[in-house]
Amino acid sequence: MSRCRDLLIAAVLGIGLAAGGAMAGPLGLGRVALPDEIAAWDLDVRPDGVGLPDGAGSVEDGEAVFVDNCAMCHGDFAEGVDNWPSLSGGQGTLDHDDPVKTVGSFWPYLSTVWDYINRSKPYGNAQSLSTDEVYAVVAFLLYSNDLVDDDFVLSKGNFLDVVMPNADGFIVDDRAEAEYPQFSQAPCMTACKDVVEITKRAAALDVTPEGDAAKPAVDTQLVTLGAQVFAKCKACHQIGAGARHRIGPSLTGIVGAPVGGADGFRYSKGMQAVGGAGLIWTQHELAQFLANPKI
Repeated sequence: MSRCRDLLIAAVLGIGLAAGGAMAGPLGLGRVALPDEIAAWDLDVRPDGVGLPDGAGSVEDGEAVFVDNCAMCHGDFAEGVDNWPSLSGGQGTLDHDDPVKTVGSFWPYLSTVWDYINRSKPYGNAQSLSTDEVYAVVAFLLYSNDLVDDDFVLSKGNFLDVVMPNADGFIVDDRAEAEYPQFSQAPCMTACKDVVEITKRAAALDVTPEGDAAKPAVDTQLVTLGAQVFAKCKACHQIGAGARHRIGPSLTGIVGAPVGGADGFRYSKGMQAVGGAGLIWTQHELAQFLANPKI
């Protein structure tokens, strides 16, 4: 009874008891893991192919396995069902505000696909697929993303020949070389620079300090681009020396001036009301108005 109790406690705590009841280790706990026990946990597959088992699977076989085990959540064509994620498509969307991140558009390594399916799928019945079935499902996903032909057979032998579209889309972690040496030194706290000046402006245009002591450097490229865009505005507005009101008011000196305050121009009632409330044209207010001019 005592031996059964000890084995139960060991199982709960994850502490192995040495064969024959002898305790091992400096604290009298545990033992060296057996090769078979290590192999049972050593399931990962790496980008260089280390860990891949022998096996093969075709697109055709993968479609059958996918329909039987995965399509209820991911759709017959890996397009996704309801809130379950799509596994195909999305190419060319990673620079969008709402990118579609799929196996074909986002995942950089095919080994990640194989490893995840092998470990975790199908949902609710993980690790029930054979090695060949995992190869087949991965082949079908490649086909669903237009990366292989319909007669393709994926195997350990040609696994590394498949290059994922986003393989070069991730930034290499070079912090150990680029940052750690710099931040491992004592920080400078006083007189760190001979001259302090603003060379860039914040994305929010009204937070960078103004005045003679904090004048930002002029971004000539941005000014040139702005002049090109302003060409569309010249039909209604003039700017610069000698500018006069036309269909719209002159915009010379508008930054810092009251809204609707240019002498000699008849503003809309909405603009007059906003100006009467004390609003001043700052760079931030101008940016907001130009993005959505509804006053």
